[in-house]
Amino acid sequence: MMESQTPIPQIDRSPRIQVIDRATALLDAIARYQEPVSLKVLSAETGLHASTAHRILASLIGNRFVERDPVGRYRLGMRLLQLGVRLHRSIDLRSIALPAMEALRDKLGESVNLTIREGDVVVYIEKATPNRMMHVQQVVGSRAPLHVTAVGKLMLGAAGEDAIRGYAQRTNLPAYTRNTITTLSRLMDECNDAVQRGYALDNEEAEIDVGCIGVLLHDINGNVVAGLSVSAPIERRRMAWVEDVLEAAKTISAQLGYHR
Repeated sequence: MMESQTPIPQIDRSPRIQVIDRATALLDAIARYQEPVSLKVLSAETGLHASTAHRILASLIGNRFVERDPVGRYRLGMRLLQLGVRLHRSIDLRSIALPAMEALRDKLGESVNLTIREGDVVVYIEKATPNRMMHVQQVVGSRAPLHVTAVGKLMLGAAGEDAIRGYAQRTNLPAYTRNTITTLSRLMDECNDAVQRGYALDNEEAEIDVGCIGVLLHDINGNVVAGLSVSAPIERRRMAWVEDVLEAAKTISAQLGYHR
């Protein structure tokens, strides 16, 4: 996405969803107690009728956000812990990667992105953008299909040919521009070639006039944990940037404990 002016802040006027507000109140109430807490106490804490609180708690239990002990008292569930660990890992990754991302942005004068894989998409979790009016802008939290991004193709390639076939079958490889890869054979070749050379390219496959160079980040066990990419108007993207992007990825991966 090309950005040419500073966006006007928007006031969030989205309607509140009552049941979510009530579920949040119940979770907050449970969290205030070190020991499991009874329905009667939770009802009093939140101002909810006992039957209403019981129905919401039953749903939270079904989704593993809350657990119920043998005597009927409630405590926070393991799923919250799992999500918290995942958030902590994401925050750590961002804090470790950002200095190298900013240094790469300053050297190349282009936008640098940090992405993770979630299922069949990449999610942008951090960015470093140049201080000028015209630059490629990826919104933190936005998503893109694996087959239209440089990093996504590398992630597919690293997962192996069976994973590439599975992805193609699930998604049918929809086209986003005239350059999008839409056949399994071509996707297989692109992903395998990218893994062999250590970087991948997006040649206007997600958005016309935008190109990208992507590399992978690894943790102490050698697992792929994220992707690092430089996005730029296609006419400005330079293959000479590849070594700088690879070096930045090497620096971040080393800080994550990875040594080839």
